Formats: sequence, C-alpha cells, structure tokens
Amino acid sequence: MNVQRFTTVLLLACASLAGCVTQPVPMYRLDNGAVEMPAQAADGGAVLLGPVRLADYLQHDALLQRLPDGSLAADGQRARWAGSLQGDISQLLLRQLASRLKTQSLELSPGSKGFSPEVQIELEITRLDSGPQHPAVLEAQWRVLDGQGKRQSSRLVRLQEQHQGSATDQVRAQSLLLQRLGEMMASAVEPVMVAKARTKHSVSKAPSKPEAAPAIPAVEPIRTDLEVFRF
Repeated sequence: MNVQRFTTVLLLACASLAGCVTQPVPMYRLDNGAVEMPAQAADGGAVLLGPVRLADYLQHDALLQRLPDGSLAADGQRARWAGSLQGDISQLLLRQLASRLKTQSLELSPGSKGFSPEVQIELEITRLDSGPQHPAVLEAQWRVLDGQGKRQSSRLVRLQEQHQGSATDQVRAQSLLLQRLGEMMASAVEPVMVAKARTKHSVSKAPSKPEAAPAIPAVEPIRTDLEVFRF
C-alpha cells in the first residue's frame, strides 16, 4: 500500500513538472513596422525625444487585459512583455521619427553630452491597453519645444485599433497605434524644423555689408592768375 501511494505521488509530481516544462510563459515585444532609416550622411535637424512618461499601471512587465466590465487584469496565460515596455515604446517612436523626418540626429532624453537639439518632444502616455473583447486604445499627450525650451505646439490624442482577440493580435494592434502616434508627432515637428532650416539658410545667405569706397583726396585747383610783366 505504501509503495503504491508513493508511486502515485511520484507520477503526479512528474505530470506537474512536465506541464510546467511544456507551457512556457509567452513574451511579447512591440513591432516597429516597416521603417526605412535615412542614410547616415542625411542632413536633418537634431531632435530630442523625451522624457517619455507612462501611466503607473503600465510600469509592469505583465501584459494586462481589459475585461468586459472595464477593469484590468493580468493575462490568463501569464503573458509578459519581453523587456521594458517603456524602452520598447521609446525605441519604436525614435525609429518612426527618424524615418519620417529623414534624419539620423535623434537621441532619447536627456541626450548625450554636446548634443544640441533644435526640437524636443515631451510625451506622456496615459493609456495603452486592450482585451479579448475590447479594442486597443492609446491615449497620449505630446508637447513640441524649440531649442530654447519654448513650447511650439501640443496635442491630446486618443487612437483606437480593432484586433482578433488573441494576445498576439492585441500586441500587433497596440504596435500600430504607436506607429500612428509617431507619424502624427513627426507631422507636428516638421514645420518647426523647416522654419529652423529656413532661418539658418537666410543667415548664411545674408549679404555682407559693402565696404566703404576709399577716400579720394580733394583736387586743388591750379592757379592761373599769374601776372605778366612787359619790358
């Protein structure tokens, strides 16, 4: 009896262990989409992206799901983000901006030493989630600053994308929303960069002050009132 009981416990333990081995935790990363990086020699403006702030509930590695009642819960398969979600979002947006603005001169805040941006984009994402029965939703606000820190524009956006319900398709939908956000941010930044480029061009092409003509000494009249003496 004792041997039979031990054998049963051992079989259950093996089955449990096998279940753990054959059910790995799914991990996901955002998709950057089909972006073309500009050539290294491209002469574009310098852009600083950040700070990029995420809502507190997004500061976790669990893939959250929006439930039918509107609440949030971890995915039933214990799905997780592969790495930092904030880092993934920042890198995705950086590549979108580089592709659409045709510049390689981009850095994440605070930027490296000696980097002098002409434009800075501050971004706050207050919502990024989805659920089996809820579309992917992105809510964010950005502010565009010039090189002196003066605000040039700002905008609040709410974007939505449908999906097929699976976690994989939900991540695809969230990636599309972030790609659209990058496109909209690039459109907001482009006029500022164009204006900066025109200013630089005007300064470089400004005509120099003409040199003063050399002074010509005054010509003294020749005296012709000589007296003639007759002898």
